[in-house]
Amino acid sequence: MSRRSAYIYSDALSRHVLREDHPFVPSRLRLAYELLESYHAFKESDALLVSPRPATEEEVASFHDKEYVAAVKGFSRGQSLVDPAIYNFSDYGDNPTYKGMYEASALAVGASLVSAEQVLDGEVDVAFNTSGGLHHAGPKYASGFCVFNDVAIAIGYLLKWGMRVAYVDIDVHHGDGVQDAFYDTDAVLTISLHESGQYLFPGTGHVAEMGTGKGKGYAVNLPLAPYTDDERYLWAFNEVVPPLIKAFNPDILVTQLGIDSHYLDPLAHLQLTTHAYTTAIEELGKLAPKWIALGGGGYEPGTFARSITLAYGVMINKEWPNEIPPDYRERYGLTELRDRDRPNIEESAKETAQRFAEDSVQEIKKLIFPFHGIRSLIPPSS
Repeated sequence: MSRRSAYIYSDALSRHVLREDHPFVPSRLRLAYELLESYHAFKESDALLVSPRPATEEEVASFHDKEYVAAVKGFSRGQSLVDPAIYNFSDYGDNPTYKGMYEASALAVGASLVSAEQVLDGEVDVAFNTSGGLHHAGPKYASGFCVFNDVAIAIGYLLKWGMRVAYVDIDVHHGDGVQDAFYDTDAVLTISLHESGQYLFPGTGHVAEMGTGKGKGYAVNLPLAPYTDDERYLWAFNEVVPPLIKAFNPDILVTQLGIDSHYLDPLAHLQLTTHAYTTAIEELGKLAPKWIALGGGGYEPGTFARSITLAYGVMINKEWPNEIPPDYRERYGLTELRDRDRPNIEESAKETAQRFAEDSVQEIKKLIFPFHGIRSLIPPSS
């Protein structure tokens, strides 16, 4: 399917440093952009390269508490008028304060708003902001490397235009901040596939977290066990995501496409390859006429760059050659775009992951599907 697309990027998104030893390295965005450029992605007739803009303070405060926004501004200038720990900042924790923090965070939010504007205005069918997907931040606190929640802000913007929004989050970590933001509304369907909170930050995202009030049944969580591989992941994805999206029938799809589910990622334990990642994105692309795609986790820079390139290829219906272009290969040492190797997983771990996935899917079908009028045959428990 041919789509007109926008890739939202400028070097300003990739220049800040949270801390020298911090795993969240914004320069990975530059690596992904350069790889796409080496494939001449932005010379494609339907592929636009669009600059971001900083979100205004009013736009940031559409979701975040004004005192929190003011505090982030102060920390960004090196001023500590209040204890950073009040807002979950710590020099040696996940969320350090750093010079230019407000400006960097506001630009990532603005990039997601530009994505939304491009799609709503009909300029493109899909827009991709790789700097976005900062799904953990809450109204009054930073969390999980996320200062401002660009996802919640962008979805809030879409709701003001009367859009019915489906949000699918395939980052390895539960999309808790976005879920919380829309937990009591049926205007947004949130679906998060992630390594179970039993094993991984932020410790949430169980199937029983299914919304409240009008939103009951509209928060969907598909937790998975460590060592879940391509086959088990895609089975669970296909059992849950397409039926729910089709039943919800959104005007627009928003996706968080973190690649920290990859088997080479240092911060989690799922064992996906670029095959499963690309296949899931292909399926997502079939589920809504309009699509806003956001980045997310991914802490092995080469894997992040390769995966983002594959994802954008899906968006513009372009299959890149597997051999990475010589100029990029010489600079960064990457030779092939797609994974050739597969993780070596013990059979016992595969069996545990299979049972865990089956239990999660069965519980979703039992608890969530009826809210959406989906009939599903659920096998009896053994």
